Amino acid sequence: MGSSDAKQTKYIIVSGGVISGIGKGIIASSTGLLLKTLGLTVTSIKIDPYLNIDAGTLSPLDHGEVFVLDDGGEVDLDLGNYERYLNVTLTRDNNITTGKIYREVIDKERRGDYLGKTVQVVPHITNAIQDWVERVGSVPTENGRVPDVCIVELGGTVGDIESAPFIEAMRQFQFRVGHDNFCLIHVSLVPVVGAVGEQKTKPTQASVRDLRGLGLSPDILACRSAIPFAEGIREKLSMFCQVSPKQVFSVHDCESLYHVPILLQQQGIIDVLNERLKLKDLTITPERRAEGDSLWAQWREFARRRARDLDEVTIAIVGKYTYLTDSYISVVKALEHAALNINRKVKLSWVEASDLEEGSKHKDPLKYHEAWQHMCAADGILVPGGFGERGVEGKVLAAKWAREHNIPYLGICLGLQVAVIEFARNVCGMPNAHSTEFRENCDEPVVVFMPEIDRTTMGGTMRLGSRPTKFQDSEFARQSKIKQLYAGADEVHERHRHRYEVNPEKAAAFEAKGLHFVGRDAETGERMEILELANHPYYVAAQYHPEYLTRPLSPSPPFLGLLLAASGQLDAYLAGQDVTHNVDTKLKM
Repeated sequence: MGSSDAKQTKYIIVSGGVISGIGKGIIASSTGLLLKTLGLTVTSIKIDPYLNIDAGTLSPLDHGEVFVLDDGGEVDLDLGNYERYLNVTLTRDNNITTGKIYREVIDKERRGDYLGKTVQVVPHITNAIQDWVERVGSVPTENGRVPDVCIVELGGTVGDIESAPFIEAMRQFQFRVGHDNFCLIHVSLVPVVGAVGEQKTKPTQASVRDLRGLGLSPDILACRSAIPFAEGIREKLSMFCQVSPKQVFSVHDCESLYHVPILLQQQGIIDVLNERLKLKDLTITPERRAEGDSLWAQWREFARRRARDLDEVTIAIVGKYTYLTDSYISVVKALEHAALNINRKVKLSWVEASDLEEGSKHKDPLKYHEAWQHMCAADGILVPGGFGERGVEGKVLAAKWAREHNIPYLGICLGLQVAVIEFARNVCGMPNAHSTEFRENCDEPVVVFMPEIDRTTMGGTMRLGSRPTKFQDSEFARQSKIKQLYAGADEVHERHRHRYEVNPEKAAAFEAKGLHFVGRDAETGERMEILELANHPYYVAAQYHPEYLTRPLSPSPPFLGLLLAASGQLDAYLAGQDVTHNVDTKLKM
């Protein structure tokens, strides 16, 4: 029998020191991936100390992308990293926030569950945190296996006021689960200062001292730095942080994030985890070991391609949060995955949508002309999702440029809606066409508010999560490029996040002019989910967010189509030709 028989899940806690945004998520994901290459079953939890119930109402410019899960949970972007690296499907319970914990405890207090006791941070909040982690950490994955290991990333920085209850909870948790089932990885910064580039260890020493003062001792130090450890740095950190030299890891800048697991593996992190958590005591079937070996071979090939000088494909991303590219991190990853799977390297050209508008020509001519230069130089155009009116007309112009100049185009969510608005105005003779999101009383409402959506409550009230989309039984839909990219599937399940949709009353008028809605929702058949334009190299848009399901070794079909079309390979690919015939190791597509 495998290790999924009644057993104690082992926990790896990943904390951070010195500064936030240091890379805890990537190190947590990379550690989980390495454990999967051993044949282990891995799950993960992200703890966010903010008071919001979830990430749904946070600005992308403040906190990066809001990632959406199958069950409709709106969560931190790190859960996207976990799903991509570990190839797992997580739920909203895998994201813990202070708001969720306090709401649970207060609800219990109101019901009288505490029988008149004074409800306090210790023990009630800390117990609730531990119970949540233990419950979610033992939930079977989609293949029915109980996780061998659960990676828990503790957001924020050690010493933050809002993180204190979680640190205390983890201090208690190490005794609840036992010494052999608890490992703490502390991610810290070793800055390089001065003209000679000297590495300084004092910030990490102070961070570890703070952590020890709170009752937690790191088992592994993962030290972020611009360069590899200089001579003597590992030994110095070992001496002053009370860990052996083999437990100190240099996580320096490398060719890409896909190389981080290789970097950790080369320094021996698997041996340290084996020793610390007694992983060799777990029973792993030969089949699962073989799966792990295959995964590692595939991952190394993927990282190798990322570092090679491959032919470049330039994709213009026309968005409104381009000043913080983490706002579109899943879109970026989906493009990278698709490109590397067809042996290409994607070059991203960021275009602020409002810079394309006529008003920008007079307000800031330099930005206006730069934006249009990017558009003219792009091999493909992608318009991602977004909320609010700013930049919408710029996105409409991007869709028009792609349609009129036969440039491959992929629209996502709002990107589908602006494609419809543009087509209505310039092809269907509806000059006043717009969305009621931006013009509530417009003459030609081609995009409308969904009837079942709550107009007053913002959090968690959109059409969220995985929903089925059914390809239509028309001659065009059966032969459509996007259906072929989905391997001829009649129905696909993708994740949604929207309040507005294409007006179904206008659909027939668009289709008569060549804009075909080849996919509609499986529940009613009235929601336009996928469009494809006739007589165009690749003009596809989706109401859902295909980027949420991309995987390094399994790229999202709409993104794969965009990269194939932009690199001139789509027709050959759809004809069944091997577009990666000149590489040694094939990736499983």
